[in-house]
Amino acid sequence: MEDCFICKKHNGLIQTAGETIYEDELVYVGHIDHNGEDSYLGHIMIDLKRHAPTLADLTIEEAKAFGIIMARVSNALKESEQAEHIYSFVSGNAVPHLHMHIVPRYPNTPIEFWGPMAVYDWPQAPMGNNEQIVQICRRLKGALEKISNE
Repeated sequence: MEDCFICKKHNGLIQTAGETIYEDELVYVGHIDHNGEDSYLGHIMIDLKRHAPTLADLTIEEAKAFGIIMARVSNALKESEQAEHIYSFVSGNAVPHLHMHIVPRYPNTPIEFWGPMAVYDWPQAPMGNNEQIVQICRRLKGALEKISNE
């Protein structure tokens, strides 16, 4: 789609924060980008490579790939970043191209800041710039490689 943000990203027309964490013919995994602003470290996006608006548009092969990478990324966040809980959600309201948000909750996050977007409101939330995002992307990539070799 010509005006789809995610399609443009996959075609190299838009630069986003961090580095590619994982990519194959069906899915792409990277860190969320907030237009150059600091981002919550570990907020990961899993994109379907094919332009499809919703979960209902997945093929069985895509659904398997999506589910497997969701589990692997969640495991990598727990292993490499010591996340104590993983949130996931698909909205699709702003960008009608299937993508899933994977958001870690870190130890000592006060209960009033639990939730996939509430963690952003925590004054001590681990926020980071692009350099810090690149580092977490590299750690997660390494953790994914380790997980796939076990």
